[in-house]
Amino acid sequence: MIDVQNLTKRYGQNTVVDGLTFTVRSGAVTGFLGPNGAGKSTTMRMMLGLTRPDTGTASIDGRAYDELTYPARHVGALLETSAPHRSLTAAGHLLWLAQSNRIPRQRVGEVLDLVGLTGAARRRIGTFSLGMGQRLGLAAALLGDPPVLVLDEPVNGLDTEGIRWLRELLSSMAAQGRTVLVSSHLMTEMSMVADHLIVISRGQLLAQTSMPDFIQRHGRTYVRVRTPEPLRLNEELEQRGASARRAPDGSLEVDGMPAAGISRLAAAAGLPLEELSTHTESLEDTFLKLVGNGGSATHV
Repeated sequence: MIDVQNLTKRYGQNTVVDGLTFTVRSGAVTGFLGPNGAGKSTTMRMMLGLTRPDTGTASIDGRAYDELTYPARHVGALLETSAPHRSLTAAGHLLWLAQSNRIPRQRVGEVLDLVGLTGAARRRIGTFSLGMGQRLGLAAALLGDPPVLVLDEPVNGLDTEGIRWLRELLSSMAAQGRTVLVSSHLMTEMSMVADHLIVISRGQLLAQTSMPDFIQRHGRTYVRVRTPEPLRLNEELEQRGASARRAPDGSLEVDGMPAAGISRLAAAAGLPLEELSTHTESLEDTFLKLVGNGGSATHV
């Protein structure tokens, strides 16, 4: 479990992280979301002992990161700012990490195979593409077979096949009971992999909840209706307290009345319906609306 309590970090007059408190539990993929400059990377760096907080604590299974004797065996981390020496080979870089954390040598070959870099084990890292470098970073994070993963923008540089592979990997890690925290700006991808969400803005917590609950609380659910008589239908809806707006494709998006109610209303008024379907806003739409409105804190 990752436990963050009242974390605050200031740079001069700028407060980057402001009294942030949340918990990341095991057995699930938790998405860490926020607009650029929200404080996500700074928070992750404080979790991993790379940045010292002004106030507050971050602990992993009850201990601060710098208290871990062999950290790679407890926490697998991938940060955007971390990069191995370009003159090392992939195997050499991982072997150094393994030796410094008392991890068996054979684990190097295992993780290179896991991330699809076996054929590049003897290549110098400076010759790697962005995607290969990202796979190497993931190999390093997985090297100690850690129970906790902290990954900052792990899909950067991966192709479609690589993104699907990573999605399946993260889901399998969580299914094994591990704690997985993932930061990403790709909302579509996050909606496919995350079970829970932690959303921050301006360094403060906006939401800590499950993915379905986040959409339900902050998203918009509406009914799309297509009829050859939209003006008449709109009048009928307004008389019953519902509201409708005309979509660019000519359909009506109805708020305030479920699809079954609209069907009964149309039948009673003799209005033909060509489409009647319920829709919920995407994670991206919901996130942008919450952050754009300044947000209001909500809890599990």
